[in-house]
Amino acid sequence: MADFDFNELKDKLEDMNNTADTTSSYDPADVTKNKGMAILAYFSWLVLIPLLCAKESRFARFHCNQGLLLAIVETIAGIIFGALRGIPLIGWVFAIIGAAVEIVMIVMLVIGVVNAANGRAKELPVIGTIHLLNEQ
Repeated sequence: MADFDFNELKDKLEDMNNTADTTSSYDPADVTKNKGMAILAYFSWLVLIPLLCAKESRFARFHCNQGLLLAIVETIAGIIFGALRGIPLIGWVFAIIGAAVEIVMIVMLVIGVVNAANGRAKELPVIGTIHLLNEQ
């Protein structure tokens, strides 16, 4: 049995997080003031709080867009895999796939929170290029 290599995992996560970084286009005062709201944006439908309370912040809106995408994908995946796991005989396969998707969503949540906490405006892997919200 092979040993788990944390350095390999770290390298893979860093590669996964090699996405567009537009931090330099944001006002540093806005970033500092709204880091907390940006972090909150990644916790599923709590994204509505910074969306409503920090709507003047470009930095918070950037992270709201990322968090909203994550919440939508997670909700849709939960509905689909939740329904498919009820299929007799093969439902367990969809339950495993659904669990794998959930792990990916958690990894993306962590990436988003770390980026927000570090004051960076970096897109999430795979879904981050989609823009549902205008930054103003």
